[in-house]
Amino acid sequence: MAQATRITVEATVNAPVAKVWEAWNTPSDIMQWNTPDPSWHSPSSENDLRVGGKFKNRMEAKDGSFGFDFEGTYDAVELHREITYTMPDGRRATTLFAAQNGKTNIETTFDTETENDPEFQKQGWQAILNNFVKYVESN
Repeated sequence: MAQATRITVEATVNAPVAKVWEAWNTPSDIMQWNTPDPSWHSPSSENDLRVGGKFKNRMEAKDGSFGFDFEGTYDAVELHREITYTMPDGRRATTLFAAQNGKTNIETTFDTETENDPEFQKQGWQAILNNFVKYVESN
């Protein structure tokens, strides 16, 4: 297997870290923000947020043309600070949360997969993160 490229995406949310953490990890919230653009949706979400726990978020094109489960097993969970997980193919991702003056900086670093161009993957993860920011700030 080729060595995965590691990519980082980040954003700042104008909300306290406790609110950001809750929206990031609550299935009913995840289903509202977990899309790269309006032509997609996330019809289901399961989340057992603890070391050894698993998550599974369904992502589908609204026209039914494509869909997949995004899932993983948690390796590290530190309240309001860090979430690290491993995906079924062995790739890993870490999201760090940093509170600053009532805002929260989110930084996710992930191993790329080999099917899609790394820049395309970065744009997709960043689009979902940007959608998350919009969701939290409008609620």
